[in-house]
Amino acid sequence: MHLTLIGTGFVGVVTAAVFASFGNEVVGLDIDQKKVDSLSKGVVPFFEPDLEALLLEQQKSGHLTFTTDYHTAITSAEVIMVAVGTPSAADGQADLTYLFSALDSLAPHLHKETIIVIKSTVPPGTLEVIDLRLQRLTKVPYHLASVPEFLREGTAVWDTLHPDRVVLGATNFDVFEKLELLHQPLNAPMIRVKAASAQMAKYSANAYLATRITFINQIADLCEKNDADIEEVIAAISPDQRIGKHYWYPGFGYGGSCFPKDVSELAAYSRSVGEENNLFNNVHELNTRRIPKIMDQITQEVGGWKDKKVAVLGLSFKPNTNDMREAPALKTIEYLVAAGAVIQAYDPQALETAIHFIPDHPNVSYFSRLDEATKDASVILALIEWPQITDFDFSTVKNDLLEQWFIDARNQFDPKKIKAWGYNYRGIGR
Repeated sequence: MHLTLIGTGFVGVVTAAVFASFGNEVVGLDIDQKKVDSLSKGVVPFFEPDLEALLLEQQKSGHLTFTTDYHTAITSAEVIMVAVGTPSAADGQADLTYLFSALDSLAPHLHKETIIVIKSTVPPGTLEVIDLRLQRLTKVPYHLASVPEFLREGTAVWDTLHPDRVVLGATNFDVFEKLELLHQPLNAPMIRVKAASAQMAKYSANAYLATRITFINQIADLCEKNDADIEEVIAAISPDQRIGKHYWYPGFGYGGSCFPKDVSELAAYSRSVGEENNLFNNVHELNTRRIPKIMDQITQEVGGWKDKKVAVLGLSFKPNTNDMREAPALKTIEYLVAAGAVIQAYDPQALETAIHFIPDHPNVSYFSRLDEATKDASVILALIEWPQITDFDFSTVKNDLLEQWFIDARNQFDPKKIKAWGYNYRGIGR
């Protein structure tokens, strides 16, 4: 099948490479010439395990190419997948500027019966708006569908190849049939729904997972008011089949490119339809306040931050990615700098990304080695569970001349072991 992916960001590149591996003729289209040149050489402008090897393999096979030319990419496409960014606007709702721009550009090159699939995260009702827009730009008959992605950064290639389900949002029987044929190699359940249901499903999935994180953080806060341990509480509730053991992550709140954006947009959408006082607005607000609240508590425990060296370990929002969008490190470092701390930051992949997210400041330094980042630190703040951090022997960097705190922001370490090494240990809800 001839397939075109518009947008060569995280979703677009992974999707293009995977569908090319199934023998489809895939074209990745982007208006950024530098990005296209880079991808054509097999160089991915972000870190994602296994992606570069797959990208090179599929370009070598001839099944995958990249271009900036709409005419070349669109005229032979049977299916066009639009995977451009839809960032949150100032009012919290999805900004569809890039999406509309891509659709305006592809319209003159459409051929009869092309299926245009929206993979970008968009609010319900967007396909109707797109349809009206395209009708003004082309007389060629086309079909619209919504097929949301449910990828996790750090495991995107695996997630694309082994999805839990494929959600197909459309109304036309032939469109469903063709999209099912395209996705058949994934060997996953196909769920046929209306486009609005597909769009709500994407928001619902991320909002629910974000709510689980926010919920367990609220329980962790209560544990700190008594003698309960949040990890023991999780162990006690997880066997309940109605609850399960998955996705209990007490810590500094959720971050990344999806959860904050999608919860914020779902909250804004709910307000736009007259549902102001609901769960989604509260989840968003609780997560926004999460880091300042915890840092205020830690400040009291460590006796303030003025002139203290603080090792901040983990700058990306999660392991196996260099993405720092809404990463806990951003608000944490901002807080520490304002309090007069001296920051020694470490991350296995995000050091180059950090310069675009963290303002330059004389009190913030970056280290490519964990042992150097922790040297003479009064506080070690383990933010993200990178294996390079969780597997490190922190006894080797203990300075017996200092009173040192170890802040376990994701409860990844054994408190007894950390204390035995001479650190003051502080976890979340423990």
